[in-house]
Amino acid sequence: MNKACISCKGKGYKIIDHKTCDACDGTGLKDTMDVKGHFKGVNTQARQKFDLDQDQDVPCDKCKGKGEIEIKESCPSCEGKGEINVCRECGKVLKDRSDYCSQCQKKEIIYVLHPACEMSDLEVGSTYKGRITRVEKYGVFVSLNNQVWGLMRTGSPDHSVGDEIFVRVIELKPQRREVDLGPANIKGDYELVKLKKDLARTPIGEITNKTLGKTVRIVGEAIQIQQTSGPTIFTISDETSTTWAAAFDEPGIRVYPDIQVDHIVEVIGEVNQHSGKIQIESESIERLTGNEATEARRLIDEAIDLKAEPENTDLLLESDTLKKLRPKMKAAAHAIRRAVFDGRSILVRHHADADGICAGVAMEKAVIPLLKELNHNTDAEWHYFKRAPSKAPFYELEDVVKDLSFALEDMERHGQKLPLIVLLDNGSTEEDILALMKAKIYDIEIVVIDHHFPGKVVDGKVEVDEYVDIHVNPYLVGGDSQITAGALSVEVAKMVNPEIKEKILHLPGIAAIGDHARSAEAEEYIKLAETKGYSWEDLDKIASCIDFEAFYLRFMNGRGIIDTILGLDNLDKHTKLVDALYKEFEKRVDTQLRAALPNLKSQELPNGVLFNILDVEKYAHRFTFPAPGKTCGFVHDAMVQKHGEERPIITLAYGPDFGVIRATDAVNEMFGFNLNEIVWKLAHDIPEAVIDGGGHECAGSLKFIEGLSKKVLAAFAGEIAALKK
Repeated sequence: MNKACISCKGKGYKIIDHKTCDACDGTGLKDTMDVKGHFKGVNTQARQKFDLDQDQDVPCDKCKGKGEIEIKESCPSCEGKGEINVCRECGKVLKDRSDYCSQCQKKEIIYVLHPACEMSDLEVGSTYKGRITRVEKYGVFVSLNNQVWGLMRTGSPDHSVGDEIFVRVIELKPQRREVDLGPANIKGDYELVKLKKDLARTPIGEITNKTLGKTVRIVGEAIQIQQTSGPTIFTISDETSTTWAAAFDEPGIRVYPDIQVDHIVEVIGEVNQHSGKIQIESESIERLTGNEATEARRLIDEAIDLKAEPENTDLLLESDTLKKLRPKMKAAAHAIRRAVFDGRSILVRHHADADGICAGVAMEKAVIPLLKELNHNTDAEWHYFKRAPSKAPFYELEDVVKDLSFALEDMERHGQKLPLIVLLDNGSTEEDILALMKAKIYDIEIVVIDHHFPGKVVDGKVEVDEYVDIHVNPYLVGGDSQITAGALSVEVAKMVNPEIKEKILHLPGIAAIGDHARSAEAEEYIKLAETKGYSWEDLDKIASCIDFEAFYLRFMNGRGIIDTILGLDNLDKHTKLVDALYKEFEKRVDTQLRAALPNLKSQELPNGVLFNILDVEKYAHRFTFPAPGKTCGFVHDAMVQKHGEERPIITLAYGPDFGVIRATDAVNEMFGFNLNEIVWKLAHDIPEAVIDGGGHECAGSLKFIEGLSKKVLAAFAGEIAALKK
């Protein structure tokens, strides 16, 4: 199609310069002419109006009166023609006289059948791409997909099995399920077009046993991908439910490697059953983008939020502090449930004592049944839930380094999402901030359920709240540490999974006794445990055995052993194991006390405080149970038993670069004693000692530089002596 050249605007040339006209020397004139004699009969008024009495200039013929001449060159775009030929479809300039460019030239359409297409989707006269699956004397059988094939008759076939071929549909015989094919001689360019099955989307929630054998199309998020020794199993979730799609190419080989966790995908396949569960034998899985994917994502997010909402938020007991904490506990339960339904793994970190372990086990018992129900893989509870103890009552750098390394490795190797980190019986203090900050760099969601003193509370918030997403702590609502992390975690676990309420009902009582909690809530939790047949002595023995076993488990979670000690599986084994461990526990504690008590220095200070000091480096067994922290606790308990709980007693067990402190509640009540405040003051007064530590108001630790131990310990003793009522 011809049109005016754009470059020269249809002129055929371009002006590249100008030069002075040599005919008129640039004046633009060649002569003057006397016109007066030619208009003798014209009246005076007309002469004046048209200036006929003056001589008139005559323009130069060469430059047309301009005084300069244009220098031109032929337009290279149209070769001086002023016209160009362009494609009728897209307007691209063509060098020849054809009407269309190579891209817009009419191409023959060759269809590639989608795996879900059937014979009814074929059209007589259309051309399809197929693969030869059988060769006979009378012709070849051509497979267009796994469900549709036909016969192309030929006298002397020179094709081989596996050859790709273009065929044209000659005739369809639906009654006999036969397709007659003929060779398609393609001349020139052609275009391959994928012919998809026009299937309406089926919500996963509508796929039941009644739909077995039917071909369905689902759209959802790939929340998990597991490679088995046979097929690849994709866990697909939409706004209605979750199902599994099996895809197979070769045994143990990952199918659709371009599809990753978190992608919105379309699955077409036949509804089947595997191990009693609905499973889709997929014919195709494709990643979706654009509006359909965006809408699917929106529906899924809204549905997960709704599904993750805790059904039952009732508390085990009535308490003003717990009632105030209920919204935060509900938010924590929602976050944990959402992580399960969203296909994220959950990493639980807890303090390695009776309170922390009860907290971690309660969460474990709540989450694992949900994972088993949701996941096709029997190993899901191991892949998507991890419980790990921490020796320190705070989130250490050593712990976060391990957690981040494993999380990033799982994301890189297995396509998993980054986990939800749940910190139990730690995570609230200033010592946690560096580790929390490190995890937050990777945008990891963090839930903290703790009862340690978090520092100054301003408008219901503390310093660590900047680095955590949800923070449950009694101090945030005016409470204190006497409601244990184990009790708080059981309340949250019950919201996560109400069905495990009776199973974990006794755990808050164990946590309360193990953490020496003294409060109305602690007493009520102990009474709840009594309804399951556990006396105070039983709970004390179990808590002691947990502490004893935790020392030897170190960084292992000891799931099976801990379950037995807590009475969560075989009760006969529980009784035998607790009896055996408790005997050894008493023996080890007695041995330690025989060495420690004779070397304990006690002094009643002028303010009435009974101050006990023990050098555990010299007068206690090392590298065995009980550790220095527990040794301090047992020595302190011995002094309390001797002098009474109503007395203000403080016990300090120290080593080369650390100190462990225990105090009776009477010290706090009479003097307002708060160990954390003393640690902060010492750190300010002796900066060169690099003092760190803290914990509860009446129990915690102190760390410092070994060379300044005398100065630090003397300063601590001075702070105790300076306490006033």
